[in-house]
Amino acid sequence: MFSNLSNIATMTTIQKTLMIAAMAVAGASSAAFAANPAVTPLQVSNINIEQNESTLSVSMDLDPAGLNLASSREIIAYPVISDSLGNSVSLPAIYYAGRSRYYLHLREKDVKKPDTLVRATKASAINYSASVAYQPWMQLSNLNMAYDLRGCSCSELEHADIPVLELDLTPLSFTPSFVTVAPLASGVKTRELKGSAYVDFPVNRTELYPDYRRNPEELARIRESIDLVRNDPDATITSIFIKGYASPEGPYNNNVRLAKGRTQTLCDYVQGLYAFNPSIMKSDWEAEDWAGLRKYVENSDFPRRDAMLSLIDSNLAPDAKDNKLKSDFPTEYAYLLKNVYPALRHSDYTVEYVVRSFSDVNEIAQILKTSPNKLSLNELMLLAKSLDPQSDEYADVFDTAVVMFPNDPVANLNAAVINMRRGYLDKAQNYLSRADGSNEAIYARGILQGLQGNYADAVATLQPIAQIMPEAADAMAQIQKIMNSPLK
Repeated sequence: MFSNLSNIATMTTIQKTLMIAAMAVAGASSAAFAANPAVTPLQVSNINIEQNESTLSVSMDLDPAGLNLASSREIIAYPVISDSLGNSVSLPAIYYAGRSRYYLHLREKDVKKPDTLVRATKASAINYSASVAYQPWMQLSNLNMAYDLRGCSCSELEHADIPVLELDLTPLSFTPSFVTVAPLASGVKTRELKGSAYVDFPVNRTELYPDYRRNPEELARIRESIDLVRNDPDATITSIFIKGYASPEGPYNNNVRLAKGRTQTLCDYVQGLYAFNPSIMKSDWEAEDWAGLRKYVENSDFPRRDAMLSLIDSNLAPDAKDNKLKSDFPTEYAYLLKNVYPALRHSDYTVEYVVRSFSDVNEIAQILKTSPNKLSLNELMLLAKSLDPQSDEYADVFDTAVVMFPNDPVANLNAAVINMRRGYLDKAQNYLSRADGSNEAIYARGILQGLQGNYADAVATLQPIAQIMPEAADAMAQIQKIMNSPLK
């Protein structure tokens, strides 16, 4: 009776070993040997198959304990690897010869290496080992023991092939399912367009003159931002927010007056251009932009930068702080007054708007190319479902989603899954760090560990959700098969 081992796997770049203990070929025979009851095939056990990129090695224990040969007879035993298409290769043979036959070979010197000559009556169990060049057809093949029985005449030949083992050297790999997640239904799609304008006002005044100094360009910047949204048929403006700032020099109370008055003047100017519903216009002001000043100093190469920052961060009143900055750092202050303070007199604006919903995948695909910021995660997922999951376009949708929503757990989870599918494991790990603790995210972390070869960690991660997600149970089964196989 012969053992039949299938699904024996190996990686082609690393040597693998398959141990089969005590595989005896007990009672095997062929018609030829059945006619010679005195002759018994060898007992075969402890078969080892090793395969790397270029070589297939076979080793086994051969025991001739039951062999009973007349003096003039011999059995030539040799392993044969073959497939169903007729490919085959024979490994070196062992000549088990009776006494007369044995000495005949010695005289004739006709048994050449690597074949081996053994006197049958004095033979003991040996460990047979041989290698052949690996060929692709051997991936699915059979290992047989071939026996040639020769009698007194060299033309008298009986042959038998006895099956020993089925070989399946298909690479064993981890092939999990890649599960993306649909985001929760999104509500109103609110978007923002932000900018800063540096509108000039006459010294110590709050009146706005559109043609004064650089005002034509600065006011045009605000109008262009508003018009970009206002003229978009897919968008509706919900608010325009303007916040004005003054620079820190001069009396604080006067700066309050200037920041507040100039901001209101600019809001009135915008309202006059468009006649918006008054509820849309919103404003705020800040008397002195110390935060802007601090940011500049922090990034400067002033020799006494740290001391200046310490002063800026102090609890001194604004006027006292400005005076001390002027007295303690006169050179730096002069530079700031000329080159930095003008930029601290600015008006930041935000155009807030909502975008209509899209349901037609063709329209979504076109918008993805031109204005992806208009799309929600749900709309991107709707488009993805219409695409071939193996296509570049499908992957591009998820890459776009995580760019548009960099802090969204679902966008990051899906980007991680797509990058795992593509083999970009480092990118996947980075995205997974921003995913949440959902079952799908746990599953993704588990399969990432499996793909990285961290099998024990993968099993520990997947175990808690194996009863909840069939994909997790399947991934665990694959990993445990790899872990339990000698051909890892």
